[in-house]
Amino acid sequence: MIHVIAVITTKPGMREAVLREFRANMPAVHAEQGCIEYGPAVDAEGAGAIQTAFGADSFVVIEKWESLAALKAHAAAPHMAAYAARVKEMIASRVIHVLSPAG
Repeated sequence: MIHVIAVITTKPGMREAVLREFRANMPAVHAEQGCIEYGPAVDAEGAGAIQTAFGADSFVVIEKWESLAALKAHAAAPHMAAYAARVKEMIASRVIHVLSPAG
C-alpha cells in the first residue's frame, strides 16, 4: 500500500473555492482502480497546544493507494489534469509526500 499526504496551500482566502473544485473531482478519483482513500482535511478546532496548525489557507489531502502504479495512473488521469487547470491560479504551493508502511 502507498500512503500520500499532500499539503495544499492556497492563495489568501481561496481555500473554500479550491475545496469546492476538489470535492467535485472526488467521485472520479474514488472510481479509479486502486484508490482506497482520498479526501481533504483541515485543522481541527479546539485541539489546543498539541496541535501544529496548517492555517486558514491550507488543507491536507489524505490518500491511500493499492500500489505505486495506481498512484502514478491517478497522477496521469485526465480528470486530475482538468482539476489542476481549474485551481492553478488559486494555489500558492503544494507539498506531496509519498510513503510506504514502515513494516
